[in-house]
Amino acid sequence: MSVKDIDKQYVANTYNRFPIEIVSGKGSVVMDDSGKEYIDMGSGIGVTSFGLCDDVWLKAVVEQASKLQHMSNLYYTEPCALLAKMLCEKTGMKKVFFSNSGAEANECAIKAARKYSQQKKGREYSTVVTLENSFHGRTLTTLAATGQEHYHELFTPLTPGFVHTKANDFEALKAVCGQNKTAGIMLECIQGEGGVVALDADFVKSVYNYAAENDIVLIIDEVQTGNGRTGELYSYMNYGIKPDIVTTAKGLAGGLPLGAALLGEKVEGVLGFGDHGSTFGGNPISCNAALSILERIDEKLLNEVKEKGKYIFNELENAPGAESVSGMGLMIGIKTVKPVSEVVEKCIENGVLCLTAKDKLRLLPALNIKMSDLEKAVGVIKEALI
Repeated sequence: MSVKDIDKQYVANTYNRFPIEIVSGKGSVVMDDSGKEYIDMGSGIGVTSFGLCDDVWLKAVVEQASKLQHMSNLYYTEPCALLAKMLCEKTGMKKVFFSNSGAEANECAIKAARKYSQQKKGREYSTVVTLENSFHGRTLTTLAATGQEHYHELFTPLTPGFVHTKANDFEALKAVCGQNKTAGIMLECIQGEGGVVALDADFVKSVYNYAAENDIVLIIDEVQTGNGRTGELYSYMNYGIKPDIVTTAKGLAGGLPLGAALLGEKVEGVLGFGDHGSTFGGNPISCNAALSILERIDEKLLNEVKEKGKYIFNELENAPGAESVSGMGLMIGIKTVKPVSEVVEKCIENGVLCLTAKDKLRLLPALNIKMSDLEKAVGVIKEALI
């Protein structure tokens, strides 16, 4: 049996895979089982921050795996401590809780917001307000937080305590918060799965000020937008705000499972012994991998991300077959004239792997993608759009 046949027989049918078996990769180029090469413009949905089999990342993983691959959180490990320190120093946050994924990071943030508000204001303060068109994960609780009804179908009843309101409508959000005993507000500064749509700066700033004035915990979901993706270390930095909690995952460990909830001054002490936990959270191999990623996301790289993003915008904004281009940095969505599935198929045929988000083509290339690979990929995309 081929790998595809085995997969179809034994793996749950949750993924509509493209008919390609990827066997190896280096940088932003991957190879399938027939030897055909593709430029990867999706980086595992924003995960392989420095591409495939990056030498620095690989060295960090192998060295740590040869010393200690796992240890219970009942004991101290150096990579976990050093990563928490680096994250706090780079953001000004105070504490970090490590988990395995973005959904788990968001679960931690919701728990922290509820505990803070219920201790401070009363047990009835439990509602978390999120935006329509948002996406915060696939657990029952983070599905409830997600403001897209089609993700909810067939999985009800979902966890109660979540209310969705329109993006970029501050008065509507303020009204919803006033009508509920609100513990937290959770936003993605750029709605990734919602179509790569950036929130208006005035809206984000108004929400930030309102949350601060009313002692509501502000959570910014940086699962997809974080770790250099938008041209800043975290997307909220483009908006001049400082959240109470930041959640992140995907590109943090460059290809290994790792999520993190960064807790600011307001909530740094809210979680006590036994309040939360994760068997694999803070895994030493994942944390050492993340250190090798985070230490290289500096101003030089971030400026390169911005410049490469501008290049893609300039090339595709007025290209035939493109209705519009949205996003920030190297997180970009292209509204296509013809069905996006046809564009993706044409790109694959010509050696470029892309993603989709709703009816848009979505690009999340490695932060350090070579300019020659980027130019070639954009050329293929432009042809596929027509």
